[in-house]
Amino acid sequence: MVIDKVKKVNKVEERVKNEKASDMLIGKWVKCDNCKEILYKDDVHKNYSICPNCGKHFRLSARRRIKQIADEESFQEIGTEIHTKDPLKFDGYLKKVEALKEKTKIEEAVKCGICKINGEEAVLAVMDGNFMMGSMGSCVGERITLAIETSIEKRLPLIIFCVSGGARMQEGIISLMQMAKTSAALAKHNEEGLLYISVLTDPTTGGVTASFASLGDIILAEPDALIGFAGPRVIEQTIKQKLPEGFQKSEFLLEHGFIDKIVDRRDMKNVLAELIKLHKKI
Repeated sequence: MVIDKVKKVNKVEERVKNEKASDMLIGKWVKCDNCKEILYKDDVHKNYSICPNCGKHFRLSARRRIKQIADEESFQEIGTEIHTKDPLKFDGYLKKVEALKEKTKIEEAVKCGICKINGEEAVLAVMDGNFMMGSMGSCVGERITLAIETSIEKRLPLIIFCVSGGARMQEGIISLMQMAKTSAALAKHNEEGLLYISVLTDPTTGGVTASFASLGDIILAEPDALIGFAGPRVIEQTIKQKLPEGFQKSEFLLEHGFIDKIVDRRDMKNVLAELIKLHKKI
């Protein structure tokens, strides 16, 4: 089996070298970092961006996530008027943001809107790790807060798909303030008796984990997602102990009561719709 895999990799590499349009060929293939299999990208996309060989959940863009979750043509985006600011005049920050806008075709690390999920209306916020690793600056915090406030105003359930490397260092203390702002908005949301479902995806870390990601009435997670505040290496160096196997993975956190359920991406839309329906009956 190992020899077969090596042959397959060599065959693909040989085709890439021999093709004149090699960039096009490279763009059609993806390697699973779990089972090391070379996969045809279209097949992976058709399988909800899950490796058909081992079940590894690849990271998703916000656009692809929304397409998977929201009913067709039902997503109405909000918060597009909220743009990235540079409060600290951090050297090269806005240039980097503009370059990422061009590369990712999105304006910031989160897209928010109102949509229907199997006919059930909800406010949906989806973070995107392709934009500065989903880091939370003032724009992300303000858009998340707007989504929460829209949920309150329209009396709709709120769903946030989290993926983040934490606070955005280029905005310093302004970035850290978003933790308090989003948490305060969710406290009002809770007082209104509205449903908030937090979905943790790979990776959810730093200030996002320490704020709105952990405040859901129901907390779901995708399989094998990295979830935590600080990284394992930092924790080990701090406590001077070896961490347990699988520490900070969603399966470990489910076992220890941090999350409520691990949901395969192929089932996520139906699970969310059912949870909304159940809450409506309460």
